[in-house]
This record gives sequence, structure tokens and C-alpha cells, in this order.
Amino acid sequence: MMKTDAHILIVDDDQDILVASKLLLKRQFSQVTICNRPEQIPKLFSENDFDVILLDMNFGPGESSGEQGFYWLDKILNIKPDSIIVMITAHGGVDVAVEAMKLGATDFIAKPWQNEKVIATLSTAVQLKKSRTEAENLKVANQTLVQVTNQLNQVQAQEIISQSATMTNVQSLIARAAPTDANVLILGENGTGKELAANALHNQSKRCNNIFMSVDLGAIAESLFESELFGHKKGAFTGAHHDRVGKLQAANGGTLFLDELGNLPLHLQAKLLTVLEQRQVTPLGANKAVPFDVRVIAATNMKKTELTNESKFRQDLLFRLNTVEINLPPLRERSEDILPIAQHYLTLYCKKYGKASKGISKDAKNAILHDSWPGNIRALRHAIERAVILTEHDELTLSDFQLSSPEQSKKPNINNLPTKPDVNNQLSTISDDVSVSPVNEGELNLEAIEKHAISTALKKHRYNISHSAKELGLTRAALYRRMEKHGL
Repeated sequence: MMKTDAHILIVDDDQDILVASKLLLKRQFSQVTICNRPEQIPKLFSENDFDVILLDMNFGPGESSGEQGFYWLDKILNIKPDSIIVMITAHGGVDVAVEAMKLGATDFIAKPWQNEKVIATLSTAVQLKKSRTEAENLKVANQTLVQVTNQLNQVQAQEIISQSATMTNVQSLIARAAPTDANVLILGENGTGKELAANALHNQSKRCNNIFMSVDLGAIAESLFESELFGHKKGAFTGAHHDRVGKLQAANGGTLFLDELGNLPLHLQAKLLTVLEQRQVTPLGANKAVPFDVRVIAATNMKKTELTNESKFRQDLLFRLNTVEINLPPLRERSEDILPIAQHYLTLYCKKYGKASKGISKDAKNAILHDSWPGNIRALRHAIERAVILTEHDELTLSDFQLSSPEQSKKPNINNLPTKPDVNNQLSTISDDVSVSPVNEGELNLEAIEKHAISTALKKHRYNISHSAKELGLTRAALYRRMEKHGL
């Protein structure tokens, strides 16, 4: 007969009762622990997760009031409020047992007991425990899913727009990898559409009817990493007022997208690797590991040379994640896609802001095509959105964009010539592919200074939003707002 997967704790001062009940129950349940000293209960709970506790009402010779049972019942419920406790009472002590049930016990068994009655009572208690656990997990998971619903809807509503040969190859690779459960690593600069590619993999997979969970590892503080991904139990640490399901459990059956993987420190990479290899996770404060079934898609803007540097990235984790590797080209290398993407966002933002349909002038198209777009699709999208908001015409012109015409971009910019070694001169050394004129000496225009600072930080960190925001003392969201404000 297959045993029920459950851990039973029996607490009684009668050693004969403990031995006999353990021999009886271990044939039915996977794990049985006995205890003849109730003062050991707190230590046992710190080391184990019990599904059901069988607790005697009286300890010591001559005791019959049940007061000790009430005391330890209250102790257990304080340690773990959702405990399933079955009281053991002497024959004739039914009134005491009923009072215990009023105080939180689930059921009671009277001595001398019948074996069939004990097994039936504990089997029912185990099922109750499992039902409560499943209900609580569903409740917490639902709260987690509600938080990401808007994000998921926005991503799923978008499609990869491409006409270029390089992107045709990428989409072919996505189509071949998607139906499998292979882990995928997506490489590419910021703004190249790594999350869209991940979503396309999910939508074309066998998991498409389950959740697509996106996690920005660059935005998670190191101290919260385990809580966010693995979850935690109530009281696991200061501020843990409720149980929380981690992202790995919340994405069970679906796809987990780990964005900004390159920002993960080495010691956290080790923890992630262990969990992915074992395919089970132990929430903070819990003693029992929980299995999960997710497909992992990871993304980073790190170059392959950096990923293969053992001082920056664990090679065993890299091997685990890049069963299939997809490289997304920057926008400047897929010029055939620039105007279709611009037109897509033009239609989208005209509709969003209640504007009449607009076109793009020849000069503006020419400038858009020849711009290097260091921020890739994200920068193009922000430029289109800003132009739609600010234009007063039926057609977007070059003046609606903060871009130079191809002819102008070929002319030397005398402002970029070195003058003297001051801070302003250092800021002005930003590359020509960021179309920002340097701040003139003595100029106190706050917007110009802010734009310079943001542009310099972005260029310094190769448009890594997390690193740029940290250097500027901003949140990622605040940096995105300022990039949009300045058309960067």
C-alpha cells in the first residue's frame, strides 16, 4: 500500500503510547515523529513542517484537567497558526476535548482508541491540511498574478515587426525553439526587443495557455532576491507579515523570463543555479522544498565575451541557460525595419492620444533612417511618441524630432573641439550618435544640464538602464521618464 505523503507529530508522555502509535502510523504516513517532552515542541517546529499534530491533553501522573493540553495547544497555534491539531483525551474527557476544539483544535481521539478510528481521523486531518495549503497558495499566487496582469497584457499585445533578413533568421530560430522546453538565452543591446522575443517564444510554445512571468533582475535589491524568486513564509524576516509565493512558484506550468541577467551578482547566480538544477525551491522560513515546472528564458545586454568571463558570470549557469542562444541585432543593423516600426508606433500613439492619423515627411524619414539609434527600438518609440504629442501638423517633420538631417550630421561640430580640461568639456565628448549639443560655459539651463548628464551616463554604461539610473541617483522608472522627456 502506498503511504500518504505527510509528516505526523505525536506528543504524549506515555512511552508505550508513542511506540505503539508510531508503529501503527508509519505504515500509513511517510514520516512520523514522536515526542515525550512537550517543552521540545518549539525546537521541533523550528526544524520541521508538520502536517498534523497528535497532542495529549494531560502530561504527568494524576493530571486530568486538560490544562497542560490547553497550554501547549495555544503554544503551537502561536508558533504556526494554521496547524492541524488532533487532541488525545482519556475516555470520559469528551467535554475537555470539545473545549479544546473551541480553542483551535481540529478533532480529538479518545483513549483507549481503535486503530481504524485513529487512521481515519488522521487521514481526514491530512486532507484538510493539504486543502488549506492549496487554498492559501492559490490566494497568494493570485495576488502575485494580479500585479503582473497589466504588464503581461501590454507585452502580449505587441508583435515583432520585421522585414530584414537578420530578423527573418531570428524569427525562424524562435519558431524552431519555441515548441520545445529548452532554456533560451537572448542577447542584445538595450531596447532591441528581448522581452518581445521571449514573449514570442512563450506564445508559440506548449505553455502558451499558462502564465508568462517577467522578472527584472536588475531592479531587485540583493536582500530581496530570494524572497522575490523563492517566496517566504510569514515571520521569515522582519516585515514578512504574510506568506508570499515566489515568482518561480507563481510561474509554475508557464514561462519565467529573467531579464537583465547580467546584473545578478555571482553569489546570487549560485543560488539561482542550485534552484534551476534541483527544479524545486524552498521559501524563506520554510523547511520543505516545493517542486516547480517552468521554462526559463533569460536575457542580458552583456556581450558574449563578458558572459564567458568567469569573474563576471558563472559558466555552469551559462551552460544551464543557453541551450538555445538568440542574438538580437541592434536597430542600426536592420535598417529595413526602421520605417515599418516607426509607422507602427505612429499609428499606436495617434490612437492613444486621440490624434488624427499622421504621416512622416520625406526629410524626417531620411533622418530616422540614418540615425544610429543607440537606444534602439525603445529610443525610436519614445521619439515617435514625443513627436505625436508635440506636433501641430498633419505630418511629422524633421523639426518634430530631435534629430539632425543626414547632411547636417556629416558637418563637423565645432562645439565638440577641445578647449580646456574642465568638466563641461568632458561631458561634451559624448559620441556623435547621441544628438545632444554640449552645455555652453556659464549656461545655467537646467533642462540642458539634465539632458547632458543623462546622455553621458547612458553612453558611459552602453545604455544599461539599471547602471545609468544608479549613477544618476534615479530609479529606472524616473530615468525612463526623463529619457522620454528629452527624446533620448
